[in-house]
Amino acid sequence: MANRTKVTQQKRARERAKQERMQEKTRRREEAKTRKANEPHQPSGDEDPDIAGIIPGPQPSPWGDDDLVDEETTEK
Repeated sequence: MANRTKVTQQKRARERAKQERMQEKTRRREEAKTRKANEPHQPSGDEDPDIAGIIPGPQPSPWGDDDLVDEETTEK
């Protein structure tokens, strides 16, 4: 009978730890939610500074060797 009591106590301890982990996880989720809600965010109309001025489509060569490509294609 003593062995059964030990198993029951271990199970209760595991269940209690599981409940505590679940409560901690819920608390962290709520904190993240409120933090995200309070963060200043960019209005959708503003342009991202990383891509400001980029035009879709082929971009000019950053090395400036467009002249060489044109000469090679005209010679052939």
